[in-house]
Amino acid sequence: QVRPVESGGGLVQAGDSMRLSCVASGHLFSTYAMGWFRQAPGKEREFVAAIGEIPRDTDYEDSVKGRFTISRDNAKNAVYLQMSSLKPEATAVYYCAARRRGIGDKPGEYNYWGQGTEVTVSS
Repeated sequence: QVRPVESGGGLVQAGDSMRLSCVASGHLFSTYAMGWFRQAPGKEREFVAAIGEIPRDTDYEDSVKGRFTISRDNAKNAVYLQMSSLKPEATAVYYCAARRRGIGDKPGEYNYWGQGTEVTVSS
């Protein structure tokens, strides 16, 4: 199993960029697909982006396509979410999650979760 730990959140202004990092302890990180989800106050957790065991296999929620980029560095057991042109509606707690056997876009498809990192985008 793996244990993800997120970092990089904070307060930014609309239009700014931010990079979130997730480092996962444990073995065989390269055999896990990794996903980023977010949960805004009073809302359900929603899919943002995912990257497969094969890094060229990626998926994005429609509203972030072209602005967010997910990547991974297996040598560092890390996955990143580069966010640009941030909007106030991106304000949420961002979670990193791991699963085996391909990417998914539903929280229930992921087995291992971090504690989250908070992102606030002011208007």
